[in-house]
Amino acid sequence: MKIIRTDAELQTPYLDTVLKNSGHDLVTLQDGVDEDILIAAIADADLLLMCYTAITARIIEAAPNLRGIVKYGVGIDAIDIPAAKARGITVVNIPEYAEETVAEGAFALMIALARKLIPLDRKMRSDGWAWPEPTWRGNDIADKTVGIVGFGKIGRSMARMCGKGFRANVIAYSPHTPAADMEAAGVRCCETLHELLAQSDMVSIHCVLNDSTRHLIGEAELRAMQPHAHLINVSRGAIVDEVALVRALQEGWIAGAGLDVFSDEPLRREGHMISPLYDMDNVLLSPHLTFYTAEAMERLERETLDRCTEILEGRPVLVKSADPRLQGQPGARYL
Repeated sequence: MKIIRTDAELQTPYLDTVLKNSGHDLVTLQDGVDEDILIAAIADADLLLMCYTAITARIIEAAPNLRGIVKYGVGIDAIDIPAAKARGITVVNIPEYAEETVAEGAFALMIALARKLIPLDRKMRSDGWAWPEPTWRGNDIADKTVGIVGFGKIGRSMARMCGKGFRANVIAYSPHTPAADMEAAGVRCCETLHELLAQSDMVSIHCVLNDSTRHLIGEAELRAMQPHAHLINVSRGAIVDEVALVRALQEGWIAGAGLDVFSDEPLRREGHMISPLYDMDNVLLSPHLTFYTAEAMERLERETLDRCTEILEGRPVLVKSADPRLQGQPGARYL
């Protein structure tokens, strides 16, 4: 079988080796590959593995032999799923490999902002020492209110770390999650997003990107936050109106932000709509790597291989995601 794997910068040596040793023709393409090049490569392919590359209807239509698309990761917003379904092509992601890992990354950003670890490190490197002046005074997590936007598996993990781990008061906004489920986890349910934003000292985003969540956090929402509050986003960049976020940080609507995701990746020091964030000490920038640990990558490679094997052998494909966009596929089985 011919297999295309895009986004080869994300190295998956175990997955690649097993597929090649099984006799498959594996072709790897770099992130940002030209659409025409991908179309030429996929013309006779049986399986497509992707992580970041946009898989458009045009690409899907150019692949008459394609059996399945495996997103080796979580977010599926880059795939034209209706086009794939119209062709009977199974689409599956790997939603569980980094639930704790990404939550840990979000918490790392949160505590680093609260304790001003990055500007303190810069001060130490430039001057050798920093005295306990008000500039360096941080904040506890305990007894603060942490607002979770989206109460899926990663959001639940983040809530547990903040609440049970650090004794924060945790509230959440998640329209599709019953309030009883939140309360069972020790989390208070907010009926509206603005209610959560107005009450939170720290806000952490953990919802999926779709038509209803694009720019969910815009100017009005940023203005609804408290001036001392921090915003954490490890989900998808486009959930936040990033132009409004730059203005919010420049004008002091909020105190800081920790960002691992951006609507236009990779980020650039110059010529990017949020390039001004590079010069702000109250902003932490991470290159979309909160998922990237040895343990998470091992889980990702092994489970991706399982989904590939199911597709290539013509067996029902296990879909673990509850995302409605992946439901109702004839060549799939569901948990």
